[in-house]
Amino acid sequence: MIVASYDSKDLIVLEGLDAVRMRPGMYIGTTGPKGLHHLLWEIIDNAIDEVANGYGNKVEVVLHKDGTASVQDNGRGIPVSPHPKLKISGVEVVFTQLHAGGKFSDHNYKYSGGLHGVGASVTNALSRYLEVTVYKDGKKYFARFESVEKNGKIHSGIPVIHLKAIGNTTLKGTYVRFLPDDRVFKDISFDFDTVYERLKETAFLNKGVYIELIDERTNRKETLCYEGGIRDYVTSLTMDRRPLFVPPIYIENEIEDTYVSLAMQYVDNYTESIFSYVNNIPTPEGGTHEVGFKTALTKALNDFAKKHGLVKDKDVPFIGDDFREGLVAVLSIKMKNVQFEGQTKTKLGNVEARSRVETICTQGLNEFFASKKNESVGTIIIEKAKGAARTRAAAKRAKDLTRAKNSIEGSMLIGKLANCTSKNPEINEVFIVEGDSAGGTAKQGRDRYYQAILPLRGKPLNSEKKRIDQVLANEEIRTIIGAIGTGIGEDFKLENLKYNKIIILSDADQDGMHIRCILLTFFFRYMRPLITNGNIYVGMPPLYKVKTKDREWYCYTDEELEAVTANIKNYTLQRYKGLGEMSAEQLWSTTMDPARRSMIRVTVEDAVLADKEISMWMGDDVGPRKDYINKNANFNKLDNFENFEKKKENE
Repeated sequence: MIVASYDSKDLIVLEGLDAVRMRPGMYIGTTGPKGLHHLLWEIIDNAIDEVANGYGNKVEVVLHKDGTASVQDNGRGIPVSPHPKLKISGVEVVFTQLHAGGKFSDHNYKYSGGLHGVGASVTNALSRYLEVTVYKDGKKYFARFESVEKNGKIHSGIPVIHLKAIGNTTLKGTYVRFLPDDRVFKDISFDFDTVYERLKETAFLNKGVYIELIDERTNRKETLCYEGGIRDYVTSLTMDRRPLFVPPIYIENEIEDTYVSLAMQYVDNYTESIFSYVNNIPTPEGGTHEVGFKTALTKALNDFAKKHGLVKDKDVPFIGDDFREGLVAVLSIKMKNVQFEGQTKTKLGNVEARSRVETICTQGLNEFFASKKNESVGTIIIEKAKGAARTRAAAKRAKDLTRAKNSIEGSMLIGKLANCTSKNPEINEVFIVEGDSAGGTAKQGRDRYYQAILPLRGKPLNSEKKRIDQVLANEEIRTIIGAIGTGIGEDFKLENLKYNKIIILSDADQDGMHIRCILLTFFFRYMRPLITNGNIYVGMPPLYKVKTKDREWYCYTDEELEAVTANIKNYTLQRYKGLGEMSAEQLWSTTMDPARRSMIRVTVEDAVLADKEISMWMGDDVGPRKDYINKNANFNKLDNFENFEKKKENE
């Protein structure tokens, strides 16, 4: 055995921001598009923190032709005086020191989304250059930072022009412009729609704040300002659905330095959509603030139903879930000393938030329903809850009956699921495959030790348009639930998951895409923790096989096909219309072999956008879907709108 020496000289000390460049994933998650846009979010969040705390009212974001992005606010301006300990300007502290900033105390910001003090410095570290202009106290200041290469090593975010006064001004605020480093990111082009959706959400959460987005590359400009705040947000979310009443219910109040605002509406469908935020940060996994709201809603509606005699002895008793059927709500709280569970800032952990939110929401809802003019709204909600309770009871009977007759976890799967021999859920994966033909090929081509195959013999139900009892009545859905092992709804238990990877594998055609949409809708609505936990994947079978006399290529996109065929002659081309056209060996080597396959992990980067798009694509309202397809579809490659609608009608 060779034992390498390990001494103090082997310890590497990364100076300044070099650690960020060495391990960018620790700070921005990825160097793909998500990480690229994270650089911009950090600068935008700093500007929003200024205006959200009352120090300004406008933020301008510009995507420039040269690949840079800039953010300008009319807040107080970053401090320019020397730091008492570091002896450098406040601007240099903010952009060159990790865990430095004005958000670690309540003195500068009452509420803040930037809690770790790494944002601006990380953006600087991963940029070719970054420039800062500060307008403060009648003076205009400028500084420039660059990531420079010396002796084969890149040093990140070095000040090349130290902060200096360059003139007088009547303006106030901060202007930051930066160029993402193409040595870190493969693609440094910002996506307009991604930025727009983020800013739109931010504008809803900060009523009255004026946000302008300009794309100089396409001469596109959008102005965002919502005087109604999250009330307008809920109206926007329900625009493509059927609201049961208007306007949305709205509550806001403050208790013990915790500001709570709630807007809620009910629509004519069967799922709940609650979107919560803390200091403008989305919390898709909920947390204590959501628990407080749900408790208050259940309490207030139970009290209303009893007071007005809307509940009879023969009625099914309510539970909290019944009151949230068809609910669309936005809950935004702002508080000090925020504690998130984990580094992803997706779940609030502050214990005190629950009682404060519950107190404010209970009081606000009781006052709302106590008004004579709102009695009809309360009655509408209770009647919908009654239907939900009856459906829940029917679903329970359906579950019990199914278990008794077929045993969801056992005999029902015999002849359908070709299970793997491994009992280790951490390595096991299941392919949900379209049709018996493709299922047979997949069973022959798989690695039996850790790969299971579940063929679908019919099209699963579109769960977006059905009640839970109707969803459970669908044999294909029940089979999927039984195979995965977690249960659904209130019975869902992630610890019972049998497979670490659940892979949707359908044909590369319109029918296959429709099945993917149906399955993803079901997982999003009824088993969402599988998505947030990263267990759902979409397999990517090849579209083409190109073959010459002595070689063959598999192409997964039209672009790949063009690149391959541009340099060869005398080839044959096969277009795969279905998985069943491949041999077991071909399916393994192109689609199932972990060393060579291509897969997409399904994530929910923006739960609000996902919720809206699922409602648009899989719901009953044809208008928005038709507008979207007419605007975005490439009709040379996709079936037209009418064919898509015919497929939906036959679900």
